[in-house]
Amino acid sequence: MILLVVFGLLTWILADTFTQPSIKDLKMDFKEISKYRNPNNTGPIKRVYVVTVSDTLWQEMETYGKMMPHTKYGNTKVYFFSDKEGYPQKVVGTEPYFDFKYNDDCLGKFEKKAMGEEGFIRYPFQ
Repeated sequence: MILLVVFGLLTWILADTFTQPSIKDLKMDFKEISKYRNPNNTGPIKRVYVVTVSDTLWQEMETYGKMMPHTKYGNTKVYFFSDKEGYPQKVVGTEPYFDFKYNDDCLGKFEKKAMGEEGFIRYPFQ
């Protein structure tokens, strides 16, 4: 009886582990173009991503942002650009994270702050 309970519990844990949602389950095509992560492992970790998207499904962009890595007391920012327009090829660790000429092409910005507060802004530079 105990063996049956243990086997059932293991089956449930494995099934739950392998059926977690991922970026591949989203309806749009996302392509990570550039990313920055500061080398500081003892303090706040800053992550900045530039991602191109195939459409403007806002909910999908926000879901993508929520799936990105985040560290407690750190900050994660994801900037979304159309794959048909101009977008920066490289991000840096200080603001502005990329050249100003791409500001008008930015479709959205997702940010997850230090204590887990999340926010998504459409057209953040307009």
